[in-house]
Formats: sequence, structure tokens, C-alpha cells
Amino acid sequence: MGDRLAMVVIAALAGCTAPKAVEGPVGLGQLAYVGGPRVMPERVIEDSRCPAGRTCVWAGRVVLRAIVYGGAWSKPVDLVLGVPVDIADGKLTLVAVTPARLAGRSARTHPSRFAFAFQGGL
Repeated sequence: MGDRLAMVVIAALAGCTAPKAVEGPVGLGQLAYVGGPRVMPERVIEDSRCPAGRTCVWAGRVVLRAIVYGGAWSKPVDLVLGVPVDIADGKLTLVAVTPARLAGRSARTHPSRFAFAFQGGL
């Protein structure tokens, strides 16, 4: 009976591991290592980009809510595509959002991959 209980506990704990941080573009809920902090995209707040192949007066923007982790702290941050944000001792930037927004798709169709850059302090 004791061995069976131990196996159940081990199986339950195996499912509780933190997601592994990866370098490169990540999707919602995935953890990205950005050369300092780790960033987890949580949800798209706005995607008003001009659809691919269209000419628009305004290029639009993407606003992404992400959780930024560093050492023993974490905090939610709204990132605007291409706009650096002060984080700890550097600047975090949402540098790419893919795929491009397509004409005829609802604004609720959110991009699936996000890339970040971190420029550390001196």
C-alpha cells in the first residue's frame, strides 16, 4: 500500500513542475527566457495592426499583457510592440508578433507567437 501511495504522490508532483523557459518566440502561456528576465505572455489586449497586403493610414499596434519574472519577484506588464519598458536594470521590448494579421479576420483573432528582447543595464 505504501509503494502505491508513493507512486501516486510522485505522479501528482510531476504535473506541478514550472514551465521550462525557452529562447525565441513563444505563445500565450509559454515562458520565454530573454537574457535576464523571463516573460510569459498572458493575453492580447489589443491587436489593431493593419492587415497584411493592405494599405492603412495607421499601422496599428499590439498591446500584450505579460508576466515578467526576475529572481524572487514577478509583475504584470503591458507591452506595446516596439516600445521598450523599464524592467529591473534594463529595458524589455516586445520585438515581433507573428503571424501577420490577415484581412477579413476578426480583431479577436490573436497572433500566436511573441518575441522579446532585453537590454540590460550597465
